[in-house]
Amino acid sequence: MIKYEDRILLRSVGALFMGALVACHVPGISVEASGALGSSAQIGISADLEAVEDTEVLEVAMNDVVLEAFHLDGYNNLGIVTVSEGKVNIRETASMDGKIVGKIGKDAGCDILGEEGEWLHVKSGKVEGYIKSEYVLTGGSALEQASTLLKPIADVNTDGLKVRTEPNRECEVLDIVGSGQRFDVLEELDEWVKIDLDGEEGYLFKEYVEVGAKLDEALTITEVRYGAGVSDVRIALSDFAKQYIGRPYVWGGTSLTKGADCSGFVLSVFKNYGYSLPHSSRAQGNCGSAVSLSELKPGDLVFYGNRSGINHVAIYVGGGQVVHASNPRTGITISGMYYRTPVRARRIIND
Repeated sequence: MIKYEDRILLRSVGALFMGALVACHVPGISVEASGALGSSAQIGISADLEAVEDTEVLEVAMNDVVLEAFHLDGYNNLGIVTVSEGKVNIRETASMDGKIVGKIGKDAGCDILGEEGEWLHVKSGKVEGYIKSEYVLTGGSALEQASTLLKPIADVNTDGLKVRTEPNRECEVLDIVGSGQRFDVLEELDEWVKIDLDGEEGYLFKEYVEVGAKLDEALTITEVRYGAGVSDVRIALSDFAKQYIGRPYVWGGTSLTKGADCSGFVLSVFKNYGYSLPHSSRAQGNCGSAVSLSELKPGDLVFYGNRSGINHVAIYVGGGQVVHASNPRTGITISGMYYRTPVRARRIIND
């Protein structure tokens, strides 16, 4: 009797298991997943090749188990992008002449819908189209790569949720967040999850969040839509800022490529367009002129704070979104403007 054994080491996702045991069974295949907070989790897969005629069936089973274990919605046949740097185009048709409908970066996840010659039909986030197969890991290779990339996250499912400084309802409120916002999980407790709130630790009551895992996804070309009357410099500055999504967060840094903190990122983006700003979110909060949140234009600055005052700044890029250097885990990213409660907005560009 021939045996086929394969083991995938799943790292960085111990918080999703917390000592739990997940067991799944398909014909000829037995799978178990276990782990503990702060340690690696392992999924061991064994199959009898007399029952499983080829490795394709085994890979399908592995795919289903990994996606179920980590609550990864939106993937039936996981692919991982392997472009060396920057982002690769997703096209409307399986041709280099096809219209570009999205862009996807290194280590982002996609669902493989089909294959046309040297092209894969994929869906990632809101983007569906075609990408050259040379840029995508599939099958067992994709699952193994995904195991090193998965990040535990908490999705908020209610409005007006208080972020606490400690895991109890009597302590101070750090901020208030709304439904649909997503945060990196630092630790999962019995009733609470510790999250990263732009570099600060906070706690959310678990009853009002859904804990799972995520992979980076593609961005649509029309991810940000601009309103009428927005100047060219605002559009250019916003597009320029979005180029650096995925770059690292570095405390005290001002480099758009090697790393910056929140105010250093803003400083460097605006410097590229001839504007001089101080390297401090609090100081930037007094620059330019005040503007209401309902009148924001791309290129305006949005500020966030806590009981001690302003502690974070982001660039509004239209469509209800901001680009900002969030924290060392997330780096430069794009978020909904109300991913936490804005406390101030300022207009630097006068047009």
